[in-house]
Formats: sequence, C-alpha cells, structure tokens
Amino acid sequence: MSLAALTTTFLLTVTLGYVARCWLSPFGDCRKCAGMGHDLTTDRKGKPKRGRDCRRCHATGKRIRVGRWIYNRAARTYRAGTR
Repeated sequence: MSLAALTTTFLLTVTLGYVARCWLSPFGDCRKCAGMGHDLTTDRKGKPKRGRDCRRCHATGKRIRVGRWIYNRAARTYRAGTR
C-alpha cells in the first residue's frame, strides 16, 4: 500500500470517528473548568473550596463540540435557504 493511500485511509478514519462522536455525544466537557462548572480555590487553611462559576459554560460544565457547531450552522443555513 502506498503512503498516499495509507494517509488517506488514516485521515478518513479519524474524520469519520469524530463525526460519529459528534453525533452520539454533541456536548463535551468545558475546556476552561474541566467540566466542573466552577473554579477551585483554596481558603486560608489550604483546603479546596468552590470558586466562581465558569463564564464560558455558564456553570453547566458542558460545551458544544466544534463539529456539532459546524453541523448546526450548516443545517440552519440550509433550512433558511429552502424556505
């Protein structure tokens, strides 16, 4: 098998895997708060405590995946164009 065919097969596999992941689980953990929905701070004794709510995910701990965002935008544009 040539290098070009192997590269194409690998990229196709990775792409289809990401498409399946976006279809099955459209939301992933927030990158800023690691899915917790808030920061962790420490008190004066050094014990961890809950900090402020995450501004990026609005304290849900979830974000929409990039692939799903692109799909939603394309579907919305298609629906608006065919009305």
